[in-house]
Amino acid sequence: MPERTPAGPIEGALIRRGDPGYDRARTDAVWNGLLPERFPEVILQAAAEGDIPPALAWARAQGLQVSTRSGGHNWSGSQLREGGMLIDLSRLRHCSVDPASATAEVGPAVTGRDLVEALAPHDLAFPVGHCSSVAVGGFLLSGGLGWNSRAWGPACADVLEIRAVTADGRTVICSETENADLFWAARGAGPGFFAVVTGFRLGLHPHPAAITTTSLTFPSADLERVTGWAVRTARDLPSNVETAFVLAASGEATATASPGPRITVGATAFAATRDEALAALEPLDACPFAERALSRPPEPTSFAALHDGAGQLWPRAHRYAADTLWSAESYETLMARIAGAVARAPSGRSLVLVPVQPVSTEPALLRNMAFSALGESYLVCYAIWDDPAADGANSGWLRETMAAADPSGRGGHYIAETDLEADAARARRSYAPADWDRLQELKLTWDPDNVFHSYLAPVT
Repeated sequence: MPERTPAGPIEGALIRRGDPGYDRARTDAVWNGLLPERFPEVILQAAAEGDIPPALAWARAQGLQVSTRSGGHNWSGSQLREGGMLIDLSRLRHCSVDPASATAEVGPAVTGRDLVEALAPHDLAFPVGHCSSVAVGGFLLSGGLGWNSRAWGPACADVLEIRAVTADGRTVICSETENADLFWAARGAGPGFFAVVTGFRLGLHPHPAAITTTSLTFPSADLERVTGWAVRTARDLPSNVETAFVLAASGEATATASPGPRITVGATAFAATRDEALAALEPLDACPFAERALSRPPEPTSFAALHDGAGQLWPRAHRYAADTLWSAESYETLMARIAGAVARAPSGRSLVLVPVQPVSTEPALLRNMAFSALGESYLVCYAIWDDPAADGANSGWLRETMAAADPSGRGGHYIAETDLEADAARARRSYAPADWDRLQELKLTWDPDNVFHSYLAPVT
């Protein structure tokens, strides 16, 4: 039977703290095995969009602030707040594709893997998140640095329209011509967004016919010369080639190195033909010290296979802490600063991902959005471990590594993956100053009673 509230019936499950099933609902709301010690008073597992207006009205009447969860992939667990109501949107997984217009209508809980599977039969594609289990809701609201974003731009550039329920319970359509200010905020505001998005209309791309990947793995002793050569090479590659370094805390022995830290240069071309892909990747074959590398020659792949590879780097049932940095300094400088910290990681699974030009710089693909690329270089540091007794050591290592990367503390961050509890400025420094000010003004306009939680911050 639907649960009745003074504002109307709710078809989904309304689970109060202390109810049977509460602990499971709270745990399921976070993908990370490191579960924050924060406890909502009520968790609504929404069955459909129609549950949202009465739930918001009930929360307002009870004086409960609201947070939302689509897939629960936020590393800080921003969706879990002490007190308040968590609206769990994980059942809103509708997905329909219109090949004629190259668009799709998707619910917030549709994952990258779901979308890839739905689009493939129509030879269409979208810059989905690198991890298959990332749901589009939080991903798109945060901007979305997905596969082939160097060519296609941030994923939110392909959001044509959103459907959202506002703090006062109205359901609105937002686009460049309708509720344009809320649409601007929805393309980048991330976990501080001040409405509940129940659907997205997406513009799609022709599916690259020849996705091809290659890599070179070196001992960390070669980091300086590998970085210098690879950054120069990557910047000159066509925009449809995605290049990234992975600094791993451990690696197996090779013919040229003992077991220990490794640096991998990986590149993926999203091309129309096999020949085009091979030509785009050819400069990587000219590495002047390739004899020291464990190399993987160019080979065909797919979005599904790329997702499987990411799953090996970020496996389920582990504990995670993550942080990001946009910097005005060079990749060479950043890599040199963090190399020693990576070698000292308490967990051999921990790594630093360093994409070269992770998103397009074309102004047309970065217009009308709260998201901004805030530096010339970018990295993401992941502490990955499985022993609860090692929580302090690994979380401490993450913050030590990020402090080494950004000793001035003036770098920018990416709201989707930054360590929001590291300091009170993390959220603010995820936006250009004028954009941050505009977000605060729009929050007051659309949510004057502060129904929605703002950005997670350190407990003071």
